[in-house]
Amino acid sequence: MKIYRNWFLASRPWSFTMTAISISVGSALAALNCPFSWRLYLLTVLGTVLMHAATNLVNDYYDVKSGVDTREACTAQYRPHPLVEGKLASRHVAVAAGILYALSALIGVFLAAVCGWQLLAIGVIGAFASVTYTAPPLKYKYSALGEVSVFVMWGPLMVAAAYFVQCRTFSMHAFLISLPFGMLVALVLLANNIRDISHDRSKGILTLAIVLGRRNGLLLFDLLVALAYLGIILMSLWGPLYLWSLLVLLSMPLALRLIRQMMKQVPADADARTAQLDTVFGLLLVISLVLAGVF
Repeated sequence: MKIYRNWFLASRPWSFTMTAISISVGSALAALNCPFSWRLYLLTVLGTVLMHAATNLVNDYYDVKSGVDTREACTAQYRPHPLVEGKLASRHVAVAAGILYALSALIGVFLAAVCGWQLLAIGVIGAFASVTYTAPPLKYKYSALGEVSVFVMWGPLMVAAAYFVQCRTFSMHAFLISLPFGMLVALVLLANNIRDISHDRSKGILTLAIVLGRRNGLLLFDLLVALAYLGIILMSLWGPLYLWSLLVLLSMPLALRLIRQMMKQVPADADARTAQLDTVFGLLLVISLVLAGVF
């Protein structure tokens, strides 16, 4: 059973909630405008989660191979890291990632055949961004572009894809609504990188937190949290969201506690705490869209 547990932990399943929420936001919004298919929704969630799992494996594979992730790294101190701990062989991780990518691609091709070829373009963009995140020659995560990629992938790209699967068209409303949640998902990486400034600098890699510095990085963190809530408020009052989406404000106490903690001292699990805020924020957004559809 230990080997299955190691593979389960290596895929970082706790991060899949963000993927499921992005797809659910796009799908719930689509349900307001066109017939909804549970079968297509579940296939979309499964396909994107499989790609997310593959991304996590590839990310860890190259982080370990390049010497960024070690037993001394903060990441390995607060969460299980089977590859760093020697519980999984690197070559097996690479093969597993390839299998997950293949399964995700099969689902993507099926959805494209049913819903429209445009999905293939989104899938190719997502796969390219996933592989080259830490893999050479681009490995753009080490060039201060990680947060930008995460924002685009978990914001506009996933939400647009989920909306297209249901409605067979793209929507400017879906794009706008994707922005607040995409910003918060990007903050998970920013929080991680602020915490790891010293470690990452010692490894010779460049992150947005290193470029900005600790103080400015924290100011950007606070600013983007504020913009995410401001975006929800403005879109709830003047569209394209509904007043129901003001429910998202129920997560503000969690956001304020996180900001106070980050400004006081960046915790070892800063990324996990930010992901917790994302989850509550995102679930409330999905619930608000469902309520708008019901009432």
